[in-house]
Amino acid sequence: MQIFNTLTNRKETFSPIEPGKVRMYVCGPTVYNYIHIGNARPVCVFDVFRRFLEYRGIEVTFVQNYTDVNDKIIRQSREEGLTPEETAEKYIAEYEKDAKGLNVRPADVQPRVSQYMDKIIAFIQTLMDKGYAYAAGGDVYYRTRKFSGYGKLSGQSLDDLIAGARVEVNDIKEDPLDFALWKGCSEAEQHWDSPWGPGRPGWHIECSAMAKDTLGDTIDLHCGGHDLIFPHHENEIAQSEAANGVPFSHYWMHNGHINVDNRKMSKSLGNFFLTRDAAAQYGYETIRYLMIQAQYRAPMNYSAELLEACKASLDRLYECRDTLRRAIANAPAGSITPEAQAAFDKAREDFIAALEDDLNTADGLTAVFSLVRVLNGMAADPAVSREQLEAGANVFAELTGVLGLLYERTEDAVPQEVLALAERRAQARRNKDFAEADRLRDEIAALGYTVRETRQGTEIRKTAT
Repeated sequence: MQIFNTLTNRKETFSPIEPGKVRMYVCGPTVYNYIHIGNARPVCVFDVFRRFLEYRGIEVTFVQNYTDVNDKIIRQSREEGLTPEETAEKYIAEYEKDAKGLNVRPADVQPRVSQYMDKIIAFIQTLMDKGYAYAAGGDVYYRTRKFSGYGKLSGQSLDDLIAGARVEVNDIKEDPLDFALWKGCSEAEQHWDSPWGPGRPGWHIECSAMAKDTLGDTIDLHCGGHDLIFPHHENEIAQSEAANGVPFSHYWMHNGHINVDNRKMSKSLGNFFLTRDAAAQYGYETIRYLMIQAQYRAPMNYSAELLEACKASLDRLYECRDTLRRAIANAPAGSITPEAQAAFDKAREDFIAALEDDLNTADGLTAVFSLVRVLNGMAADPAVSREQLEAGANVFAELTGVLGLLYERTEDAVPQEVLALAERRAQARRNKDFAEADRLRDEIAALGYTVRETRQGTEIRKTAT
């Protein structure tokens, strides 16, 4: 499998440290509010990557953290009249509702910053002992210049960083480039005791400590949004490699940002959308489809037109699934033709080739829709065997399952009263009593269902509301 490694700025063969196993860390949410659609993209993209690795027989240990200690959480808690702990719990629960709606599987390990304070403090002490960190006025800072590899992920030189640095007049740091590992605060605020006084950890140190504890000193893959490359992931590398003395992560994957109607998403521009609000209008599955219909590294545009197109594409997939179910119920017994088996094998091979090429879900979907055309043609032929249709349906379910699609709409059991009316209507049509057939169709419609005849048999559907 080839992936684009942000660390080397090129596409490379993905070779885990231990063959057949992948240790994967994905930066999770800071739980101070509901997630917006930009947050939903990495959640969906890296869920597909995990599913695909497992589909290919690889054992994945998937870690995603919760940042439940943060100044944003404290500010939000004041606005809502809650404690920081209550606010964090509230929005962890809300995130999990959205993740479930998006059909994202829970991580194998979900560490929280609040549960790691002793390990974070010990990690900082290690950096101090090695000369990479220093205390100043109750804070602790990382000596950026001491780490020779600083900037290797983002491609920024120290000169570039110095030129862009903002230096406060009363800055207590040794160097404007140094960043906080521990931030002192009063005991009246949310705090933890440390050798440097009461305070809270800096944002970057938490992931270094949690990744080390859950996955080891060196991991296979670290993932997140493009906006995390600098400074968050750059600082993680500096912390982890200075403390542990070994490479932190061999591969880094970052998804592209989201524009709204071709403009950067921003609260100030009034084009800021919560995942939950978008799902209320279009459905969570449409949002998931949106996030994977483009190659993950490319910037993506969010618009009503694109969402409607995604919803229409999902409709085509559901229609294929339903058509296959009806056709299988009425098909004769028989065998699978060599031509059909070749078509099924090609769909699977094309799908795998697409996702092995840097998780190209866009081409993966193209392979799925090529299969849909083949299956629809088979379902329309009354001579095609049940075994062949079932084999095709299995491949279809296999590939859409890797993408995490076709989970939102379930087939509700049709009431017996409606089934009886549909049978009476079918008999009326056989007797050429079309007036009675129309009357029964209207009676079925009054009960909230539509009925029509297809080549695969009678189709009964609940009327959309």
